[in-house]
Amino acid sequence: MKNSKVRDLVLCSLFVALVIVGTFIRIPIPVLPFTLQLLFTMLAGLLLGPKLGATSVIIYIILGLIGIPVFTEGGGIGYIFKPTFGYIVGFAVGAYATGKIANKEKNPSMRRLLIANFIGLFIVYAFGMIYYYIISNFYLASPIGVKAIILYCFVLAVPGDIFLCFLGAMLGKRLIPMINRGFN
Repeated sequence: MKNSKVRDLVLCSLFVALVIVGTFIRIPIPVLPFTLQLLFTMLAGLLLGPKLGATSVIIYIILGLIGIPVFTEGGGIGYIFKPTFGYIVGFAVGAYATGKIANKEKNPSMRRLLIANFIGLFIVYAFGMIYYYIISNFYLASPIGVKAIILYCFVLAVPGDIFLCFLGAMLGKRLIPMINRGFN
């Protein structure tokens, strides 16, 4: 029992660190930078399960909100007023959903992993795009239309994230059995 708690703590901490590293591996595109955050938040859900996966992302969010510069543009409580903060919230919800779907089976199929990843991706984009629209139009008074949101916050960003869904599923397929047997 104690070993499993220590293992969970170590894995959760590892994914907090991976999400932070993924934040700074980025390819600049208009409006939203392409990062590896999605890959690591997805893998957190797949490998740690819904609760620990989401917990690792929530810890990442808390670290950023208390002022540690772990987000793409720094940190601090004021970050909640950045239009892209919705994607960060979506990462936590997406990690939970991905973990919940994938971990219904002890050794999920590639198909199940892909479905889990794409549902997680949908959640991240739903949270991100809606939040971006609301903050831009009602808080920042910097109006952006629905068509522009779809273009800049979906069309330009999603191809790389679709690739990450496939990469995450392939990594998950290889790593889940190792996590389940405790790296023995």
